[in-house]
Amino acid sequence: MSKIARFVIWICSKFTKNEIEQIIAGLLDVLEDRNPEVKPKDDFKEKHPNYRNFSVDPLAPLTEPPQPEKPLPLKDYKQILAAYELTHGKPLSPVKYHPTSPRVPQLIVCVCCKAPHRYLYYNDGIKRTQLRCKLCHQVLLPLLSPCPLYLETEKRGHPLQVLK
Repeated sequence: MSKIARFVIWICSKFTKNEIEQIIAGLLDVLEDRNPEVKPKDDFKEKHPNYRNFSVDPLAPLTEPPQPEKPLPLKDYKQILAAYELTHGKPLSPVKYHPTSPRVPQLIVCVCCKAPHRYLYYNDGIKRTQLRCKLCHQVLLPLLSPCPLYLETEKRGHPLQVLK
């Protein structure tokens, strides 16, 4: 027997016919929204407790336009190599690749210190979406396809350059 059937039997055993008619009239008022004090149970909120639960930040994220990033200080890779040799007593060796790791193309140099491709490596392995310079530790974002002609025409503002 269901809960509702047991509830109906309980109501019939506890109340008279007139009282049951008043209960039914009261329930009809609730169902037709004529009684604003009593609202039927909404099971949607129980099934979906986080539905439309969000809050708005009190302030806008930007109150003024962002300032342009400071240009990277230009360093010379020869000076970096000389300073390394003075402090450590031996020259800094180029990047050593594993046999299966991807190589950086010979045309690419670091924009920050002009280091040749021997000192550059892919920072994220096979994906080839980031280059890192071993000398100045700058992270560079390469082009999708390093075409030499495109690199020559688009030098400014791009982290990759053609070696001249």
